Amino acid sequence: MGSKLFLTLICILNFLVPQTFAADTPHKSMETYIVQVEGPDAQLFSQMEDLGSYYNSFLPTTTTTIDDSNGRGRMIYSYRHVFRGFAARLSADEAKAMENKEGFISARPERELSLHTTHSPNFLGLNQNTGFWQESNYGKGVIIGVLDTGVFPSHPSFSDEGMPPPPAKWKGKCEFNLTACNNKIIGARYFGSFDDSPLDDDGHGTHAASIAAGSFVKGANVFGNANGTAVGIAPLAHLAIYKVCSFLCFESDILAAMDTAVDDGVDILSLSLGGSSFNFYNDFIALGAFSAMEKGILVSCSAGNGGPFNFSLSNEAPWILTVGASTIDRKIRATVVLGNNETFDGESTFQPTDFPQTLLPLVYAGMLNTSDSDIRKSSKGCGGAGMIIVNPASYGNVTLSDSHVLPATHVGYADGIKIKTYINSTSNPVATILFKGTVIGDSRAPAVAAFSSRGPNTASRGILKPDILGPGVNILAAWPVSVENNTNTNSTFNVISGTSMSCPHLSGVAALLKSAHPDWSPAAIKSAIMTTADVVNLARNPIEDERYLPANVFATGSGHVNPSKAKRSRARYDILPTDYTPYLCGLNYTNRQVGSFLQRRISADYSNVQQNGNERGQPISSYVVEIVPPPGIDVIVVPSKLDFVEVNQKLQYQVTFSRPNSTTNIGYVQGHIRWNSSKHSVRSPIAVTLQMM
Repeated sequence: MGSKLFLTLICILNFLVPQTFAADTPHKSMETYIVQVEGPDAQLFSQMEDLGSYYNSFLPTTTTTIDDSNGRGRMIYSYRHVFRGFAARLSADEAKAMENKEGFISARPERELSLHTTHSPNFLGLNQNTGFWQESNYGKGVIIGVLDTGVFPSHPSFSDEGMPPPPAKWKGKCEFNLTACNNKIIGARYFGSFDDSPLDDDGHGTHAASIAAGSFVKGANVFGNANGTAVGIAPLAHLAIYKVCSFLCFESDILAAMDTAVDDGVDILSLSLGGSSFNFYNDFIALGAFSAMEKGILVSCSAGNGGPFNFSLSNEAPWILTVGASTIDRKIRATVVLGNNETFDGESTFQPTDFPQTLLPLVYAGMLNTSDSDIRKSSKGCGGAGMIIVNPASYGNVTLSDSHVLPATHVGYADGIKIKTYINSTSNPVATILFKGTVIGDSRAPAVAAFSSRGPNTASRGILKPDILGPGVNILAAWPVSVENNTNTNSTFNVISGTSMSCPHLSGVAALLKSAHPDWSPAAIKSAIMTTADVVNLARNPIEDERYLPANVFATGSGHVNPSKAKRSRARYDILPTDYTPYLCGLNYTNRQVGSFLQRRISADYSNVQQNGNERGQPISSYVVEIVPPPGIDVIVVPSKLDFVEVNQKLQYQVTFSRPNSTTNIGYVQGHIRWNSSKHSVRSPIAVTLQMM
């Protein structure tokens, strides 16, 4: 009996769940511990050959010479620049024994963390030979360090045509052969026992690096869609690659890479990875980022893919630029046509030209006999001509454009419900898919991606996170292999989604700002990005979430990045690294816990120190405050006008919040403060938690 073609409706239970890793090997007595210690005092250090000798003094004497079962030394990393401590293979008893040694702070087993563009530069207002790209010289002279799965160096996105040599300060190494690195990829290193090269065997790192600083590549596309010139956000910036992930991403490797990158001389660190929320003193990315920030390096991290649920953020520290994901205005459209003539737009990267236009029987997979072995297979051989993939309710209307094994389209939850209603309304449901290719101009963009992690900030409720949104849905960028099985070119690309994609967009924007303003601190760059962010979409309506409802501040942060406006910022908040000390004490951290950030002992009581905001402005400019208070909250700003009369003058203001007794609201409310001059504005969002009075 001949097979019969049909379309299958599939309801997806979940998308883009953050990777978790189950232990499938027996428990071992030895684990990798990351050990924090206080810095040695001068007398003790003078008796040691170097910092490594001091670290070795914490280990039981037998551990300094005996290798473990993998043939590795027990001491794995000695950290020198971003962290006082080391990583070592220890038993629980050995780690416990360290607690009695002077200078010991803490030890815990390392965690396993997870990995979290032809059109996106244009969507951000970056156009060749004009505007901010030209004014910032395309990021020339800036070094972006990318901590990820490595890189595929022969991809044309990493051509160094037109690239200057690296800055004189660069001290990094290339652990490829000599020809793989060039003036684009100026360094490449690998960390971890699984690897013997910085080569990317996953694709994630190649994709992220090319988003941040890939060179111009004409004719980039996937299956002929999203065709155009692929380019990174800072195409003349240099790339330093640090491979920290293979099958897994281990904290000890990540911290070692951050330590190395700081010493190598990077200007920006880009990390599209993270884990669950931890207290900052026990979060090694936060600790490493703090030391990097002290040395003038901006650290950009992905917010995580745990959305749309609250309290799902990674990388929450205020000195990190925490990046959520948004859509862009490009769709790779595949439209469902039902037998009743209703149509529903979806997306798919794979767009066959020979898909039948005739209506085919439509079957809902949830109604099939799943004991039938033919039904359980997803192949054309079973008669399935294509698939209609439907979001779960939590993912709403944001769709992904993937390269499916069958002709397919991915539609939103609301449209999926209508399609199921149609199936149930007739004894002979039929449908087809019209593949329409690339369509530019979605006026709802940018919208918050459903998967983008949301606040509030678990580790520090007084700090709003994420900081900013950047493009992270259906982003085309470099890929090590052809998803089309085309072996005749190395110009290979892929379209994928995640905050892993939005993070390098912001790393690239930070590089452009650093190139245009070499004297700006990480805090000033972060402020310029956040205070000039867009809060409306292309239709000039408030930015929406996956439900097409106005997104709240825990989804958007300050808003969506606008690079050109950030470059024109004339008033910025700045902060010195030492200003974080009273903040950390205000979190009720102990002196020893605060000292782990400063890499020195502290004994002063900072608990009563208050830090007001300050701004830097251009000469003879005045800013008047505009207050949109959160509902049920009175907000007073003093003074209400800031007059700048000299270059780099700093002014302070104080904000007071109060709740009238008549207010009965509970939950979260939001508003903002905006300082307006005749030409510029500086906006800061506010969120307030209201509890029962």
